[in-house]
Amino acid sequence: MTSDTQEPIQEARVWSDEHWTARVIKNEDDDGWAVAMYLDNGAEPALVGPWTMGRDKKNPKPLDTAAFHTLVKTAKEVIRRSEQQLHAQLNKSVAVTVGGQRIRVALAIVPDEEGATATLRALDEFDAEMACVPVRPTFKLNVDSAQAWIASGFEKPSR
Repeated sequence: MTSDTQEPIQEARVWSDEHWTARVIKNEDDDGWAVAMYLDNGAEPALVGPWTMGRDKKNPKPLDTAAFHTLVKTAKEVIRRSEQQLHAQLNKSVAVTVGGQRIRVALAIVPDEEGATATLRALDEFDAEMACVPVRPTFKLNVDSAQAWIASGFEKPSR
């Protein structure tokens, strides 16, 4: 029987659990050390940060359980913030009042290597969809563009 999970490693410069691997590496920018955190054996580290020198002031301090758990928590937070930032870049909305009615206009961009797509939606105060049209992923959503779209009768913007 084969297992997809890796065996835990608990060495001075490499520490891992089922998902995370910490590797203490030589800091290329100076004479010190850095630690790189990898998620599920990823090719790129999720986090790279400075690492403490050992008592001899030449070699890195060995990894231990407490340090590993702190690094995992920090790396998870970095990933979470990155995901939040990406979500904010891809999903924007503005609220406008037109004729006494509050309308929220939302732009959702779906990235794709072949070509991103985007959708513009108008939602009433109860989040019921009033209109939905495809737009270019480069569409700039702001109060003015939202009001112009509503004033056009929700016609697909040409730009």
